[in-house]
Amino acid sequence: MTLARIGFACQYRHPERGLSEVEIKRVESPFNPRTTTLRWINSVEPAVAQARLVEVVTHNLDAQLRLLDYVAQLPPALRMLRLSSDLLPFYSHPQLRDFYQQPSIQQWLGSCFAAIGERARAADIRLSFHPGQFCVLGSDNASVVENSLAEFEYHADMIRMLGYGRRFQDFKCNVHIAGRFGVEGIRALWPRLSEVAQTCITFENEEKSYGVDDCLQLADLAPVVLDIHHCWINEEQYIDPSDPRVAQIIDSWRGVRPVMHYSQPPERLQALGFAAEDKLEMSELLKVVTKRELYGHSERMWNHWTNGYARQFLERFDIMIEAKHKNLASLALYREWLPGPA
Repeated sequence: MTLARIGFACQYRHPERGLSEVEIKRVESPFNPRTTTLRWINSVEPAVAQARLVEVVTHNLDAQLRLLDYVAQLPPALRMLRLSSDLLPFYSHPQLRDFYQQPSIQQWLGSCFAAIGERARAADIRLSFHPGQFCVLGSDNASVVENSLAEFEYHADMIRMLGYGRRFQDFKCNVHIAGRFGVEGIRALWPRLSEVAQTCITFENEEKSYGVDDCLQLADLAPVVLDIHHCWINEEQYIDPSDPRVAQIIDSWRGVRPVMHYSQPPERLQALGFAAEDKLEMSELLKVVTKRELYGHSERMWNHWTNGYARQFLERFDIMIEAKHKNLASLALYREWLPGPA
């Protein structure tokens, strides 16, 4: 079997959760990105705002190196990381575009991102991005589409500077279809995406509107990221690992090992009588909660039945864990799935 990986998203969580909030922040902050606000930027002189941006970006890029060093110490099966989308605040915003496009800034960013990419490749860490929900490429609003294009190309710029985007899916940049125009909107927009963007983009099924079948309509353009939690909510049943659509999803990756996403609903379901060892049946859950209450992510992967179900996919998929406790959740699941030293 090709090395199976279990990843986490964007931020580091310290294992000693009993510490004070101040102490936890002190330990975690060097690994995690910072940001600022457009309101503050507009409240000060341009030189002050630009100096602050340089300070924030410097911290963020150094933090990514520290986070990669942490991941590099983990077992090979845990060397998968989603980088934060917030590394360069307001990069795609018209007000700050000229600042970021200055030759001196581009040269500096290129050097910093190249070091991050080299660090990841040296440790064989699989990387990805996931632009936020406001990146709606299939919108029927022209201004939303233009802003979404700019936001996605911001991620493509980071991928290029990291030294990826050179071959099909050497880096995953995942989005939801989203928007009224959906699949057809994506197809109409496709020629406007840069080569790097087309090389790295993936489409993930949603809980509400665009499910697995919709994503498969774009499989000729880009790989499909199966989110089994979203699929469970959307279809009100667990997709079987032998479902023919799973094979189609794998085929959409064209020989690259596929990535899927895995999350669970919040732990508070246990207080409503749903035990950690029991299968979460949608018909029973909807008697006491709404579907929307199932959208949120758990702190850790508390339901062991669902973990056993998800484990069936690991032979054919790398699995990105989406949980509030980030690396702690993926490490605990690794120990549950692949017992051994970690």
